[in-house]
Amino acid sequence: MKIVSWNVNSVRARIENILDYIKEANPDILLFQEIKTQDENFPYDIFKKYNYDSYVFGQKSYNGVAIVSKIKIKNINKNLIKDNLKQSRIITGEVKFKNKKIELINIYVPNGNPVDTEKYEYKKNWLTSFIRNIKKRLSENSNLLIAGDYNIIPEEIDVYDFKKYENDALGKLEIRKKYRELLNLGFKDVYRFINKKKQEYTFWDYFSGSWQKNYGMRIDHFLLSNNLIENISSININKKPRSKIKPSDHTPIELEIR
Repeated sequence: MKIVSWNVNSVRARIENILDYIKEANPDILLFQEIKTQDENFPYDIFKKYNYDSYVFGQKSYNGVAIVSKIKIKNINKNLIKDNLKQSRIITGEVKFKNKKIELINIYVPNGNPVDTEKYEYKKNWLTSFIRNIKKRLSENSNLLIAGDYNIIPEEIDVYDFKKYENDALGKLEIRKKYRELLNLGFKDVYRFINKKKQEYTFWDYFSGSWQKNYGMRIDHFLLSNNLIENISSININKKPRSKIKPSDHTPIELEIR
C-alpha cells in the first residue's frame, strides 16, 4: 500500500500538478495539507475520475486537510483535538491493512511565526493538546500513522543552515522537544529511521532561489507506531513535483507498507 503525504498549498491551484503526479506515482492514499478551500469547493469529481474518494476538512482561503483514497476509509473524524481558533488542521480515518486496523492521522501543524506573537503560543498549545490526544488514541489502537506538515525541523541535519532557524518557530528547542515527546510515546520518524545520515528536504521557499540552491528543510514527516515498523517497505521524498511550473513549495513524501 502506497501512502503519500503532501502539502499542496492550494488543491485547486495545483490540480494539474497533482493529477500528473497521480498518473505517474499511482498512490493508494493521498494525505493533503493546506488545501485552502471549503469542503463544498473541493474537486471531488476530478479525483473520482481517477477512482479516488475524498474526505475533506476544509476552510476558506487557509489551512484545510483531506484524505483522498482508492481504499475504503472508515470512521472519518475531524474533531481529534479542540482547536481554540477553530482551524481545519486534522482529519483522521481508519483503513484495514492485512489484519490490522490502522488509524491515519493527517495533520497540518501551525507554523508559529513570528515567535514573539500569539501565533507561537497557539502552536505550542496546539502541539500540547495533540500529544495528549495521541496518547489516548494509542491506548485504544496501537496501529497509528501520523503524517503531514509538522512545521518542525527535528534535527540540525534537517535544514540547510540550522543557525538561521534555531530561534525560528520551526527550529526552536522547545518545539523540537515537542516532536521528541511525540516520538517517545512509541513512534518512529520513518524517513530518519531508514536514512540515518541522509540530508534531504521536503520544503523549499519560493524566494531567493531556494529551490535552485537547495536551501530546503525537512518539515513533512511520517510517524509510525512501533508495531507497524515491520511493515515498512520504503520511504521516499519525491522532488519531481517541486520542479514543475507553479509548484507547491512542498514536495510529496511516499511511504510504502507491505
